[in-house]
Amino acid sequence: MRGDFAESAGCRSDVVIGREESFGAARDQLARGGSVLLHGPAGIGKSTVLRALAAEYARTARTVLRCSATESESHLPFLALADLLGLVLDEVSHALPAAQRTALESALTGRGESTLQRDGLALRLAVLSALRALAAAGPVLVVADDLQWLDPASAELLGFAARRLGDTPVRLLCAVRTEGPETEGAEYDRHLRASPPDTRPVRLGPLTRPQVSTLLDERGYGDLPRSTVRDIHRTSGGNPLFALELGRALAESPTPPRPGEPLPVPTSLRALVLSRLEMLSGEARRTLLVASAGARPTPALLHAAGRENAEAETARAAELGLLATDPEGPAVRFAHPLISAALYAEAPAPERRAAHAALSTAASDPIERARHLALATTGADPEVAARLAGAAALARDRGAPSVAASLGLLSARHTPAGSAPGPDERRLQAAEDAITAGEADLARDIAREVLTRAGTPGERVRAWMVVIEAAGQAIGEVDDVFPQALADAGDDPRLLALVHYQLAWRSLVVQGDFAQGRQEAAHAARLAARAGDRRAELLALAFQAQAETLMGHPDAPATIQRALQEPQDPRVACHHNGAISSRFRWLVMSDRLDEARTTATTLLREVRRRGMAESEVHYLRFLAETELHSGHCGRALELARESLTLARDAGIAEGAGAMQAALAEAAGGDVRRALALAREAVRRAEEDGDAVYLSRTLAALGHAHLVAGDAGAAVRVLRRVRELEAGAGITDPARGRWQGDLAEALVRIGEPSEAQDVIEVTRAHALRLGRESVLAVLDRAEAQVRAARGEHRSAVARLTSARARLAGLGYGLEEARAVFALAALHASRSGRAPVSASYDEAARLFRRCRALPWLRQVEEAVAARADEAVPGRAAVADPPAGSSAGPSAGPLAGLASMERRVAALVMEGATNREIAARLFVSVKTVEATLTRAYRKLGIRSRVDLVRLAAGRAPE
Repeated sequence: MRGDFAESAGCRSDVVIGREESFGAARDQLARGGSVLLHGPAGIGKSTVLRALAAEYARTARTVLRCSATESESHLPFLALADLLGLVLDEVSHALPAAQRTALESALTGRGESTLQRDGLALRLAVLSALRALAAAGPVLVVADDLQWLDPASAELLGFAARRLGDTPVRLLCAVRTEGPETEGAEYDRHLRASPPDTRPVRLGPLTRPQVSTLLDERGYGDLPRSTVRDIHRTSGGNPLFALELGRALAESPTPPRPGEPLPVPTSLRALVLSRLEMLSGEARRTLLVASAGARPTPALLHAAGRENAEAETARAAELGLLATDPEGPAVRFAHPLISAALYAEAPAPERRAAHAALSTAASDPIERARHLALATTGADPEVAARLAGAAALARDRGAPSVAASLGLLSARHTPAGSAPGPDERRLQAAEDAITAGEADLARDIAREVLTRAGTPGERVRAWMVVIEAAGQAIGEVDDVFPQALADAGDDPRLLALVHYQLAWRSLVVQGDFAQGRQEAAHAARLAARAGDRRAELLALAFQAQAETLMGHPDAPATIQRALQEPQDPRVACHHNGAISSRFRWLVMSDRLDEARTTATTLLREVRRRGMAESEVHYLRFLAETELHSGHCGRALELARESLTLARDAGIAEGAGAMQAALAEAAGGDVRRALALAREAVRRAEEDGDAVYLSRTLAALGHAHLVAGDAGAAVRVLRRVRELEAGAGITDPARGRWQGDLAEALVRIGEPSEAQDVIEVTRAHALRLGRESVLAVLDRAEAQVRAARGEHRSAVARLTSARARLAGLGYGLEEARAVFALAALHASRSGRAPVSASYDEAARLFRRCRALPWLRQVEEAVAARADEAVPGRAAVADPPAGSSAGPSAGPLAGLASMERRVAALVMEGATNREIAARLFVSVKTVEATLTRAYRKLGIRSRVDLVRLAAGRAPE
């Protein structure tokens, strides 16, 4: 009935976590008057989505009918039908013929002997008539959860009615359990019989790791380390119910799982996934336990571990659905990761150790052998600890720092106190590996544990450095660490070099003082050189070079060369704060885009090989920036989105990722999303107290405002950027390239004098540093200043020159903006005369760049010109080469360029979506363009347009 689902507010928060697309598809289908079948495995969230959808549509439906079946009641005939119609029987009974009314009352009340065999036709017609009677008074929504447990009689009656409702305003919203894509076809044949013919199936798939993290946060489990969240996601397979149960168990557990072990699985989930385990023999269960303990179990590995009948036992497990067949290889793969974890958790500790002991000799990989040996051993054992430390080093070299961190912690656990290296030294190495892997929470926890003990000065300073590194851009939150680290370092130049390197970052990030940061870095480099610590010296020199580059300091090239001198540390060389990264930044700022692209691509390949998660995030971002400068907006958007996804997944550099994604969206994606991402980036920088990225994120926000057409907002934001960079001592305009945007926005709001001041100050620095692309962009902005002052000829000359120079430097998007400005300038001088050829060239260049937001601006400018034109006076330029205007151009002579193209494609029979794809515009743009064309031509439809082209009068 009405108001049946008023509890929607309580479940809506779950729906939006990873279900936006599925929820939107289902909502659109219901809005069109169609029906929806939600499907997916147990625990995937079908009931939650169903409740939220039902709550939303209960407001527009006069009647809501609901049933929720259970397995234990599925044998009771007509139970679901009674749930659906029992409360409305009195409302509809008068509208039913006597025979139908009697059969339905008997079935719903159980007081008669009605059966499908005896009263089949009457019952079927009664359900159909009841639904039609309810719909006659207003829309009806039928909500059925767990369709697979519907009693057969109810399912048959509901299906009969659903297939015959036709245009009757009755919508069905159902949910059914399906185990996987490979079985869905057969299940649909059975379940869709209870749904109308136009039902849209909507599958709910697994959540991503960030979505699982958000879900855990929503339910109060947000304090779990990211490494634990990663394990929860892997073990749950992205199933929200499983993830929440695992999160709850871990949050309530007094001790975390040992490194290398599967997660503890609560009893509730063990019963859910291991119900079929009792059908296996004891030997088969032991074989599966060995498989669950192995990283990549195969029949050969199980044989080597002493499981002689592995093939037969795993085949039986596959028949029971515990294992999945793998057509691509011989691996023994569990049907769901949770089955493996539950099986391991169910086994007694001695049996687990026995499984690991068998695998410690059977595994061929030395890393796996060492891990199993550790998990089979209790207590301290120096030999085991040494083997684990060696395995950690091997994993590090293989580019698996996360594995190295896990093995390092196991090594520390088995290292006796007082040995050399000691347990804490191995823990610190594990923490540093965790930093490399992007697992900052784990690294910080390890370091804090080490700091609870006295330790040596070297260990304590290393631990403090891990705490600072784990803070990331929020380095201001660990300000209290620096005095303690300096005290622990004493007068040791090696330790002092580490602390002063981090103080350089603090000067930059917290204080926004590039000069102070440069001095701290230079001091750290000298200390490291005196101590013979080449790695620390290289990092400090790279920082100094980066600070000098951004400051526009003349020593920057020389410092970069010093940082690139041999000997090199391979990990520092490819690090995102290393010397080659500093050289990349200098190449970009010096307009050497091809070299910059090659450098970033090489670095990205290397950090991926080494498993350096944070560096991978940054190099993807660097590549996106390079592609954006080159005018490859589509590629830049792909790279920026990938970088942001990885950043969110690991919880590192999210602000920087959002900033670059905002710029890419503003150039080649969606402007509204660009604004949202830029605001997020600004918020993160402000929350972290990050003075370095604050100015860059604000520059991205100002640019997004400009692209969105809000010049006033752009000016307000970019004026703040100017103040921040002046205070920080940043003089190189190629750092953020916001000055041209500010000048252009100032012209738009009627402040050409201030715009000229910005241009002149910036030009002086650009000339000093040889920033040719910046100078060309400033000329483009100055042309608009001159146009605002009425100096038309000079403005045209400036824009023409700027366009040629930007094209020569390879800045495709900036070149297109210059042509667009030139077209607008011609338009402003031509009154009502046509200027479509100028806009056509701008559109061509923006289309080449895949700069969709800018292309839409061109379309809007052309449309505005067309609307201003006097009917009958608008001249028509020749259609561009390769266009579809052809012989149909005559009847379309009064249309603007974009309108002619769209109309010509309509005449070819193209749909609006096909036209949008061919012209790289949105479907809404096509629709709006057609509406304007119809109005100008005095017609109403596509049919009229075709008739007009054929020389016949529209009807």
